[in-house]
Amino acid sequence: MKIVCDNKIPFLRGVFEPFAEVVYLPGKETTPEVVRDADAVITRTRTKCDAALLAGSSVKVIATATIGYDHIDTAWCESNGILWRNAPGCNSWSVKQYIAAVLCTLARRHGLNLAELTLGVVGVGHVGSKVAEVASLLGMKVLLCDPPRARALPSLPAALSSLPAATGNPFVSLDTICRESDIITLHVPLTREGEDATWHLFDAQRIASLRPDQFLLNSSRGPVVDNAALKAALQAKRLRGAVLDVWEGEPEPDRELMGLLDIATPHIAGYSADGKANGTTASVHTVASVLGLPLADWAPAGIPAPAQPLDFTLNARGKSHQEVLSEAILYTYDILADDRALRANPDRFEQLRGDYPVRREPTAFTLQLQGGTPELAETLAAIGFNVTTN
Repeated sequence: MKIVCDNKIPFLRGVFEPFAEVVYLPGKETTPEVVRDADAVITRTRTKCDAALLAGSSVKVIATATIGYDHIDTAWCESNGILWRNAPGCNSWSVKQYIAAVLCTLARRHGLNLAELTLGVVGVGHVGSKVAEVASLLGMKVLLCDPPRARALPSLPAALSSLPAATGNPFVSLDTICRESDIITLHVPLTREGEDATWHLFDAQRIASLRPDQFLLNSSRGPVVDNAALKAALQAKRLRGAVLDVWEGEPEPDRELMGLLDIATPHIAGYSADGKANGTTASVHTVASVLGLPLADWAPAGIPAPAQPLDFTLNARGKSHQEVLSEAILYTYDILADDRALRANPDRFEQLRGDYPVRREPTAFTLQLQGGTPELAETLAAIGFNVTTN
């Protein structure tokens, strides 16, 4: 039995070795020759799993340790008897943390009162629903846009049940999002065909429809936003700002565009250690099930600690709720460190992803709150912190 694995998937080494020959390679070095006699492939987004890679191979199952699966030719795999599985929701809490850090950073930099602003969430699945939830906890009004889910009402992610928008029909059109939001954040898959195609969803025309006081955030897939059109809008100051974690042309981001952004990061929004552990666990379970291996209950033995202590104290006296929430969120994740790393080394895009430092989500932290109100403590707990008060 042979299993080919992307060598940047954490927690994986040693798991399958008792049962199979395991080959670890960079995603771009996974070739037809390597997989020809393989039974399984465990991958990330950098390996294109299609006929060019898989035709004539013995591969039975492909597991990607990611939410996205546009790198897998799903129709070809299915028609050729290859089971494929992604890891839906595995890093949704990580992207929630990323967007929360973006919102807090923009608020600090631009003097924004988040409670006076509206966030438009485009794509309301595992990730978008959590982003909507944390934005609401930060005091923002939230608008939701998801045409497939709007057509499937009354189906609605459970995480949205507490939002003010979740009464009656909670969804609005994309035009309404563009018209009424102060900040727009994108959480859609990349699709090129059909009525819900997302390739260049924000093209030159849609970007031109935005106001010069709006922000656009993309942490979904690079081609969801026409990067050339976004660059032109920022150069002409037809947008107040933008944040990109994903790029057209990855792993070679447009450096001129990067210089115009508020925050630029190397496709790491979902890269918390917790999210990676979830993705690896899902992939192991998928492959084990297909190959009949006794790993149905496997989970990583332990998630590493980050550089900062997991227990910390936050003094809320004399601070607004927004200030306290921002301080707590940015303690767990210094997003500007990722921004600085990419700007200093744009040619190391893939290396920055592959060697990403340990980031833990708020659920890993215990926060001792001093001088805060019960309402503030409840909000911090809802964001995910383990809160103690005195």
